[in-house]
Amino acid sequence: MSLQHTEAASDGPLIPRPERTPAALRAACAVVAPQLLALYDQAKEQALAEAVEHGSLTPVHAYLSHWAALLEIERHPETAKRYHRAEYLAQIATEPEQARAHLAVAGAIYRDAARAVRAE
Repeated sequence: MSLQHTEAASDGPLIPRPERTPAALRAACAVVAPQLLALYDQAKEQALAEAVEHGSLTPVHAYLSHWAALLEIERHPETAKRYHRAEYLAQIATEPEQARAHLAVAGAIYRDAARAVRAE
């Protein structure tokens, strides 16, 4: 299941897909998910600190990839709604099987978004 196949006509992107740069991703976050800006900034700072500590850009690439995928989800309102619903239902599930099923849905949405931004 991919974003192209599950996207309803009403689930078109709110904004164009941002470039995978810190400034472009932050600007996109401010538009499609302003409630996540503090987490975005924290993730960026942590990635930069880890990059300096380890002498590697791997943490920066991981942070950019992760946030590009999250913002790919947030650009599509219906996809974001399904993703957040699945995460919420996993958190409140009373049975491990229920939690796993909801996490599988959220995971599939995230993987589709990650594939979409990697394919660009």
